[in-house]
Amino acid sequence: MGDIAIRVENLSKRYRIGERVPYRTLRDTLADAISFPFRTLFKSKRGLPHPSYVWALKDVSFEVKQGEVLGIIGRNGAGKTTLLKILSRITEPTEGYAEIHGRVGSLLEVGTGFHPELTGRENIYLNGAILGMKKKEIDRKFDEIVAFAEVEKFIDTPVKYYSSGMFVRLAFAVAAHLEPEILLVDEVLAVGDYDYQRKCINKIQQLAGEERAILFVSHNMSTVNLVAKRAIFLDLGRIRKDGRAAEVIAAYLDHLNEQRAVSMSIMGRSTPIDASDSSTPCKILGVELLDKEGKISQTFEYNDTLRIRIHYKAFVPVNNPYFGITLWTDDGVRICTIDSRFFAKADFGILEGEGAVECIIPELPLVPGTYLVRVRIFDAKTGWPYDSLGWDDGNFLPFYIISKKQELIVNRYHGIVDIPAVWNKVNSKMVK
Repeated sequence: MGDIAIRVENLSKRYRIGERVPYRTLRDTLADAISFPFRTLFKSKRGLPHPSYVWALKDVSFEVKQGEVLGIIGRNGAGKTTLLKILSRITEPTEGYAEIHGRVGSLLEVGTGFHPELTGRENIYLNGAILGMKKKEIDRKFDEIVAFAEVEKFIDTPVKYYSSGMFVRLAFAVAAHLEPEILLVDEVLAVGDYDYQRKCINKIQQLAGEERAILFVSHNMSTVNLVAKRAIFLDLGRIRKDGRAAEVIAAYLDHLNEQRAVSMSIMGRSTPIDASDSSTPCKILGVELLDKEGKISQTFEYNDTLRIRIHYKAFVPVNNPYFGITLWTDDGVRICTIDSRFFAKADFGILEGEGAVECIIPELPLVPGTYLVRVRIFDAKTGWPYDSLGWDDGNFLPFYIISKKQELIVNRYHGIVDIPAVWNKVNSKMVK
């Protein structure tokens, strides 16, 4: 097999849905066994319920090499967790097979592999034993696991008393430190705080450098783009795209945009604008994000053009209002505010009825990640906002920055904005 850690061939999993099987006693089982031959001979096809099935996975094939981090993305119900459960031997496939070459550490959901009545210490040794490790090996890793999980004070407390964050910290620490050749991680990092997520991601990158294979499932596209060079997009149990992470993420986000109705591609109100509404002279109907070709999109490449189009409705003539656009990170850091007052050509005159204004950012210097747009329209005289989207109502519009260039190593852990710079060695002495 060489350097292949996981090989999956035509893997399929079918589930029966609908009627639940009732509880059966021993008497029922014996009676059925006696009557079975007669029921087989004389059974009627009429009135028998037809079972309903769903394919959680269908004809999935791929390989993962040692030292490779494979991101797996897709909507809820796409089959991501089912795939990891098969690879973890929690459930068996209906068709196809999966070859696993190495010891598997799984972190599929909060609580997997932990006994709630046992303490943190006891669960560490239990999980190590399940992985086939000797007590001396676990002893050698124990202090490192506890320090990484930051649960020193509670290590001898039953884990049923742990918070979800403590539980996940310990579970990840155990899965990552007990030397698995293959690590399966399913969305559990979302429970931890920002600093712990960053520590976990650094650990994943370290494990990949130690020639360990990692399958990483997440709905956070910026994290997938950060830790994985390759990704698989699952849709309704099938692989829709397999390739470089940035390209697969772009295909997934484009697919989501295609699935939305045209009316949903605009960030709008939960209720329609009423023409008789006199609560404010001017309202924002919605906001569109467009690429340099004028197509609606939520995915943009690093250093690409972003056009933000604001649709409004003036119920009475409004004299030259100004617009404000604020860009935020998805974790609440304000990046910048683009205010139309400070641009010489942003003279909109008198607004009447429905219309739109557009702000063009020629080159987005944002590093790959998820960002948010919030918009306001202001009274030019008083400075008070007529209306806003994404401020008080939380109805902000997300967009994603990706990079198809693997040499672009900057990411959100290096900052938010990529500032061009040149380094030179110069012959100069420090002024005393």
